Amino acid sequence: MGVVLTVVGVAIILFGLMDMFHTLLHPSGQGRLSGLVLSGAWRLSKLMGHRLGSVVGPVAMVAVILLWVMLQSVGWALIYYPHIPDGFMYSPGVDQASYPDFNEALYVSFVTLSTLGYGDVVATDTWIRVASPLEALTGFALLTAALTWFIQIYPPLSRRRALALEIKGLADTGYAEAIREMDAATVSRVLDSLTAEVVKVRLDYMHHTEGFYFQEQSPELALSRQLPYVLRLRDAALERQEAVVRLSALRLSLALDQLGAELKESFLHTGNNLEEIFDAYATEHGQRPRT
Repeated sequence: MGVVLTVVGVAIILFGLMDMFHTLLHPSGQGRLSGLVLSGAWRLSKLMGHRLGSVVGPVAMVAVILLWVMLQSVGWALIYYPHIPDGFMYSPGVDQASYPDFNEALYVSFVTLSTLGYGDVVATDTWIRVASPLEALTGFALLTAALTWFIQIYPPLSRRRALALEIKGLADTGYAEAIREMDAATVSRVLDSLTAEVVKVRLDYMHHTEGFYFQEQSPELALSRQLPYVLRLRDAALERQEAVVRLSALRLSLALDQLGAELKESFLHTGNNLEEIFDAYATEHGQRPRT
């Protein structure tokens, strides 16, 4: 029975670690378990009319981290359980018989994972003494990973908001209509700048998929609302005859196609063309697309 529990415990530990790896270090930017939690929280927010607003993203990330902690704690508890109480030494005043064996295994696991080191329960079994420092290292890595995950999500969000504000500024000044009369070099420079920012946002969605589940309360900062206007800029630029403008417009069009494909394949799963994909993107975030 002890061998079975140990095998199950190791499997749970590895499953949690693999999900952490795929979420934080793998180029895909999303583990299977973390993806289910994030998308589930997002669907719940949609059912509630996005009343949670911008809170849903951070809350979902905290839920993922807590789930990782539980997986590690339970997995190690299953490893310790067959060795409770004979494989441990208890401090005076601690009556082990007062606590159920599995509760005690969970306690030892949580204390070890959090690296608190109370010293009231000390492993005496040789293999447990060798294995328990690995759990402490896992706990330290988990804490570091959680902090890193929260820190690394804000630069992508800032880039997305900056692009939304830039597009809004162009829309407010009627840039799409003015393109026909503007200097070709100026138009090309603006389009190239937009292309670079769109490419960055696409890469952010590829490597930081959790960013999709952060909703913007302000329409000005919501890329999902502002993005459709870029299609008007592209179409207006393609009507120009100058090669430099048309080339910049084609590069922008390619970047938009790639962003649309990423949104459709990873998050929306709907839309037959860019207009439909961007409309679905806006609707998903509770926004009305700007045209």
